[in-house]
This record gives sequence, C-alpha cells and structure tokens, in this order.
Amino acid sequence: MQTWNDVIRLANHGSPAPDRRVEKTDAEWKAQLTAEQYHVTRQHGTERAFTGEYCEAHEAGLYACICCGEPLYDSRTKFESGTGWPSFTQPVKENAIRYRKDTSYGMTRVEVLCNVCDAHQGHVFPDGPPPSGLRLCINSAAVKLVSEPQTA
Repeated sequence: MQTWNDVIRLANHGSPAPDRRVEKTDAEWKAQLTAEQYHVTRQHGTERAFTGEYCEAHEAGLYACICCGEPLYDSRTKFESGTGWPSFTQPVKENAIRYRKDTSYGMTRVEVLCNVCDAHQGHVFPDGPPPSGLRLCINSAAVKLVSEPQTA
C-alpha cells in the first residue's frame, strides 16, 4: 500500500513500468472519446464537481481507464469524500497509475495518470481515510465501471 511519502517519491522519480503500453495519435483519441472524455484525459481537464457519472455510484466492480481499458481502481477502495469527484484510497496495483508533479494554476499538486496510456485521471491528496491516508480524486469522464464477474 502506498503512502503520501511514496506518492511524492514516485512523482519525483518515476513509477514502476506498466505491464503494457497503449499509444495512439491525437486524431485516434479524438475519434474514440467524447469531447468531455478527450478534454479530461488528453488535455488534463477537470469535470465540474458533483456532475460526474460515478460521483455517487456504489456498484461493485473495477474502474478502468476510459482510453485503454486498463483496470485502475477497485470499488471496494472507493469512499465518499464530499469533494464532488469519485475518490479512492489506492490503485488496483502499484504500476496501474503513475504520479506526476503538477504546478498548473499557481498550485503544486500531484497528478494521477494511467500508466498504460498516460490519460489524465485526476489528482491525489494526503487527506484520505486509513489505511493509506490517500484520496485519489478521479474524474468520472476518465474511467468506466466494469462489473465484477457473476458467480454461479
């Protein structure tokens, strides 16, 4: 499990390599994504608070990157942060996402990106619940909920 110190170290020195890479041209991303998905994931945008599809979602499953389909977050680590965006305490595995220092808008934050295709997901903050203390604040437009397999 990652801690805030781990996040800062990874943002400054790089994350573990992903299991695979997906790279497409800008035209290919535009053809695949809606205008909002493209703005959020490829242009590092943010959807308005409390407007995203998964802000209040409670269904079980994995949240996968909208761009490449890589599973990134587990619904069991999702929590109500009151911030207006889906929030998670950790990724599904250490190399699923990567962190990057973000100094845009006159602030210093840590950006969360899909490690497979570099899609902007959101930002991470050190004010989440135990055990990690992390709040991965993720845009709904950057993910899709994939239902868990049904057991017979």
